[in-house]
Parts: sequence; structure tokens; C-alpha cells
Amino acid sequence: MDLLLLLLVASLCNLQSSSKPMRRKERVHHDTLINNEHDDEKNFNLNYEAFLGQEEAKTFNQLTPEESKQRLGKIAEKIDEDHDGFVTLDEMTRWIKNALKRWIYNDMERQWQAIDHNSDAYVSWEEYKNVTFGYTLDEADPNISFNYRQMMTRDERRFKMADYDGDMRANKEEFTAFLHPEEFNYMKDIILLEAMEDIDKNGDGFIDIDEYIGDMYSQTGEANEPEWVKTEREQFRQFRDQNKDGRMDKDETRDWILPAGYDHAEVEAQHLLYESDTDQDGRLTKQEIVDKYDFFVGSQATDFGEALVRHDEF
Repeated sequence: MDLLLLLLVASLCNLQSSSKPMRRKERVHHDTLINNEHDDEKNFNLNYEAFLGQEEAKTFNQLTPEESKQRLGKIAEKIDEDHDGFVTLDEMTRWIKNALKRWIYNDMERQWQAIDHNSDAYVSWEEYKNVTFGYTLDEADPNISFNYRQMMTRDERRFKMADYDGDMRANKEEFTAFLHPEEFNYMKDIILLEAMEDIDKNGDGFIDIDEYIGDMYSQTGEANEPEWVKTEREQFRQFRDQNKDGRMDKDETRDWILPAGYDHAEVEAQHLLYESDTDQDGRLTKQEIVDKYDFFVGSQATDFGEALVRHDEF
């Protein structure tokens, strides 16, 4: 599950300048890691180790708080594009967008190098399948073999959708669309389909309120639901279920999963400003950012800490 702020499930209707910005739960599969167990609940946006990679995360964990603050201060100076001593919402948003683009490109390149064994400038479905699933299909345990075949079928469907020219091999743009469909308009339908499959546990083609809540919260011995879960139930009734029939159909789910005009980077930036803007002037000083260093290293603003252990940011 998400490592940070899972409880801050956003409703776009609540994103107002006078209130705390809330980030909706992402349901996009961002994290197809080679030789790693598939888990669509992992979220690059909130998953520190998946975003950094184990080695980078390990390196960051070796930094002292003083070193982290010093490096974060240098990043804050770079985010401040006009060098006026303040980081605005627009500057933070642009920085996060660039960090996201860089991470997507680096992730694609990393996986490309692991898969394109014949170096022919394409990743074919067979290459991807063999690297990702090859050894699992021979598992003696039929349950393991069955589960991985299901995953393989799902990935093949997505690969075919990303393969714009239909030749069952992906160039780098198509492979990026496969790994990060949220960045490509022509992949929106597969995002919706996968989300429906994940959440619609009874397979009736709809998402009822229990399935909706169950996707983000599992009651484990708690006597009462947390307040945020009660809020989400109300969000479902008031906003998600638009025709008030007690469930979300495909169009209603699309509005939730792929809301028009939703800018993830801006919402992330709003959240960072809200949490760090001590004097409430709508902008951040370098000191305000450094004072919240432990918060920023869990954010896209620092590539989830990765920028703190790279030297190219300075």
C-alpha cells in the first residue's frame, strides 16, 4: 500500500485555496518492475522505495539530517527560478513536472536496458514476457503459475494497447506508454479497464460503496472506522455516484479515475505549500523548505529523496 499520505484521499470538489489541499488516491499502475512482484497498489507518487529504487533509497538513508538539509537548501535555490528568495506555487509545480518527466524517462531506460537483449532498438512482447514472467510460468505450484499467467495476460493486453502500430514490438515511446499509461491520452481506456477490474470484486461491471472503500481501507481490528473513511463514504454518495443508484458505472468511474483538468503536479505543489508555509503568505522561503526536510524527501519535489543523493541537481 502507499507509504505516505494514504489517508489524504482527495475529492476535487474540496480543492479550494482556503482549505488543505487533498490528493486523491492514484489507481494507475506506474510500477512494472522487472523481476519484481506485480502490485498495482504501489504508487510512484507515494511509494518512496519503489520511486528511488532500493540502492538509491539506501544511499539516502545514509545521509545525516544535516546533510539532507544542506542539499535540500541547494535544491530550493534551484526551484526559485527568478531568484527572488521565494518559491511560488507555479515554480514548485514546474519543478515537480520536470522531476516526474525525468523519473519516467529514467525508469523506461532502466527497464529497456534490462529487456532489449538483442539491442535492435525495440522491446518485443516476447522479450518483455521472457524477462518478466519466464521463470514463473514453470512454477510447480499451480496457484502461483495461474496468478502469473493472469498477470501476463493483463500485461499483454496493455502492451497491445501501447503498441500503436500493432507490430508487437515497442519503440521507446510505445514502451513508455506501456509502463506509464497515465502520460498518454490513447492509454486512458486501459487505465479505466484495469481500475474497474481491480475494484469491482463481484464482477458485475459496477463499483459499489463497499468495493470503493475496500480499495483504500481494510479494517484490521479497529472498532470504528477512521474519520477519513467516513468522509470517503460521503464523497461516494454525494459526488462519485452521480445518478444516485448506489454504485459507479464506467462513466462515473472514469470521472473519478481520470478527472478532467486534474493536474497532479499542481496538487502535489499545493500540498507542499500548505504543509510548509509557516507564515501563510502563499510562498516558501528556503528556510521554510529546509525546516520541513523530512516532509520534502517524501515528495516528487526531490524525486522522493533521489535528488538529495545526486550531484546533477547542484
